[in-house]
Amino acid sequence: MKLPKSAHTSRPWRIHELAHDFTVEDVWALPAPGGPDELPRLVSQTVGGDFPEGAPLIVRFLWAARWKIGAVLRLDRPKSGIGARVPSLKERMPDDLRAAPKGPESADFPFTSLYLLKDEWAAELANRTVHTVMHLSWVPDGSGGYRGQMAVLVKPNGWFGAAYMAAIKPFRYLIVYPALMRAIERGWRKPGAGGRSPARTPRP
Repeated sequence: MKLPKSAHTSRPWRIHELAHDFTVEDVWALPAPGGPDELPRLVSQTVGGDFPEGAPLIVRFLWAARWKIGAVLRLDRPKSGIGARVPSLKERMPDDLRAAPKGPESADFPFTSLYLLKDEWAAELANRTVHTVMHLSWVPDGSGGYRGQMAVLVKPNGWFGAAYMAAIKPFRYLIVYPALMRAIERGWRKPGAGGRSPARTPRP
C-alpha cells in the first residue's frame, strides 16, 4: 500500500542526516508483518531476491526494455555510478554509522549497502539519471506487531534525470510496484522463508 511521504519523513531515521538533499519519491507499506526483530530477514530477502523472473509478462517486458534503453543511452556505465559521477553517501556517515553492520550484499543486487540497524537499512545506487537510496524500515503496525516499510529517495541528475523519472513513473505505479508487492507477500508467507524471496526492488 502506498503511503504519504510523511510516513517516512516523520520518523527519526538516520538516513535523514545523510540524504538531506534527496527527495522522497515513494513510501510503501510492505506486506511483511512480523515480530520486533525481523528487519534482517526482510533485508536478506530483498538483497537475495530474483524479481522479476516470476512476475507477469508485462513486468518482465518492461524490465528488459529498461536494460535495452539503458544500453543504448549508456545509463549504467561505471563512470556514471557511485564513486565516479557522485560520491558515496558513506562519506557523510558519522563514526557510529561507519562502525555499524553494513548488511548483506549480492553481485546480482544493484544497490550498495550503507548500514543496517535494528529498525532501518539503507542502500544506494547511481547511474546517469539519478542517485537513489532504498530505505527499508521496521515500524509498529498499531496493533502490537510490526511491518516492513520501504522509502525510495532520489536525487535526479539535472533535467535529463528529472525527465526520465517522470517518464517511468506511471509504469512504476501501475505495473511494476503492484507486481513487486505481490511477490514480497508471497515470499514472506512462504513456509520457512528466511533467506531468499522472489522479490527485488526495481532499479531506476
